Amino acid sequence: MSDSPKPPLTTTTSIFPAAAVLILAVVMLGVFGLVDVLSSKGVAPTTTLPNFVGGVPSASASQTKLLTAFCSGYSQIPTNVASAFVVPTDTTFRPGASIPNQGAGDYDCVQPYKTTKYGASAVLGYYAAQLESRGWSLFSHGASNGSPQSLFQKGGNDGFYWIIGITITSTSQSSTNWTFRIYQNSESI
Repeated sequence: MSDSPKPPLTTTTSIFPAAAVLILAVVMLGVFGLVDVLSSKGVAPTTTLPNFVGGVPSASASQTKLLTAFCSGYSQIPTNVASAFVVPTDTTFRPGASIPNQGAGDYDCVQPYKTTKYGASAVLGYYAAQLESRGWSLFSHGASNGSPQSLFQKGGNDGFYWIIGITITSTSQSSTNWTFRIYQNSESI
């Protein structure tokens, strides 16, 4: 009994079941994407800032513009950084405003102020509440010389980090003297 060699049996394996699963997945993804596009209302950006009950109130818009004009009008400030120019009520100028680099390099501006109604902790608390609600991060408390200080940081839409420092320079029973310093960090985001 001798069997002649025969070719192996051929069976065809269909790719259709795997393709059907893939086609069904693509169709489902398309349907859910279409439902999402049709039902999505988007997110409207908010421009209102919280009202801090019991906190130090902000100066009026016209007074704030006047009090912050030295630093805010000095150079091009990124739009997402410009909202940081706020001051508490009962604030006045003190002499000594300066631009340390005089235009040679990064933006840097210092403006001394005097507040007659609030103490050091109230001024620092005011800036903590106001700046953090505007997207600034508090990253340091206290200066190397022991003065009460808060430092805030935010990435500007110009590609650089911006730093704001609020430093209490002196206090008395009737007033608090402090400086507002804003500068562009040389490190890019």
